[in-house]
Amino acid sequence: MTVFSAESFADHEQVVFVSDPDSGLRAIIAIHDTSLGPALGGCRMYPYPSEEDALRDVLRLSRGMTYKAAAAGLDLGGGKAVIIGDPRRQKTPALLQAMGRAVDRMAGRYITAEDVGTTVADFAEVHKTTRHVVGLPVELGGTGDPSPTTALGVFLGLEAAARHRWNGRTLSGRTVAVQGLGNVGWHLCRYLAEAGARLVVADVDEDRTARAAAAFSAEVVRPQAIYAVEADIFAPCAMGAVLNDETLPQLRCAIIGGAANNQLACDAHGERLRERGILYAPDFVINAGGMIRVALERDGFAQALLDDRLKGLAATLSAIFERAERDGKPTQATAIDLAQERLRAARARQAPSLAA
Repeated sequence: MTVFSAESFADHEQVVFVSDPDSGLRAIIAIHDTSLGPALGGCRMYPYPSEEDALRDVLRLSRGMTYKAAAAGLDLGGGKAVIIGDPRRQKTPALLQAMGRAVDRMAGRYITAEDVGTTVADFAEVHKTTRHVVGLPVELGGTGDPSPTTALGVFLGLEAAARHRWNGRTLSGRTVAVQGLGNVGWHLCRYLAEAGARLVVADVDEDRTARAAAAFSAEVVRPQAIYAVEADIFAPCAMGAVLNDETLPQLRCAIIGGAANNQLACDAHGERLRERGILYAPDFVINAGGMIRVALERDGFAQALLDDRLKGLAATLSAIFERAERDGKPTQATAIDLAQERLRAARARQAPSLAA
């Protein structure tokens, strides 16, 4: 794979390859766009099969963060980092501090946070070597784990989708198939159960599914069986690219919306969903709650402002559904249009100052 000619490169501003032999760190930091402000995005640690897979993932994820910030109305750009390695065996304080030094060398162009395979506690370690970190523990001046806020944003987004699809009806009595019971997926199940939804869950970790069955009276299915569950809503909350040529024909739902990033294997799958009459809540909009929370951490956190921003996410989704329906376009394409409109406006405002 060559970087500049790769489709996923998508006009990235900067891609940095990081190596620290002493700690074993191998990482990639990608900055997609800083038209609206410094790039914010989590740092995940994952045992990628190849460096090419890691590069492809970080390029796609960082582009999604640009759209997420723009659609959420934040004055931030999009970036992401990936550490190549098994977080259960290879994560050490030395490695995390080396990652912090790599972030610090970027002088504030990239702001990092926890993601898949990393934790809030890990970023207390990263914070020892850089100040460009958000989502820190409360004792370090942060707001703690953003996962409950991400889950609440997804829940409010699913309510908006339900109102659009079923003329104002709630989630009570609806069947929701939740894929992935990590931090966000677990909290989403809690919100859904409290709202009266019936849950069907799947996760590769059998302990998690057993706990979900006990806590939420959830039905448990095998991971590969979750796509074919007859449900009102399918909520992907694990890894990306789960909506693809293999899984789309299996789906038996009316709405898709979840916390996973890059749920569509490619944008063309958004049109496939539209053709099937499945309402898709674009991932970079519905799962932006955590990004909003940590962004507010930089400027002085206020719960009332966070609540307003989360309600704004649901309103944005409703507007996307209506516009997509009016224009006969997939919701994913409509959401990208919305984000790009804000990016173009920001670049236009910058152009006169650059020419001066």
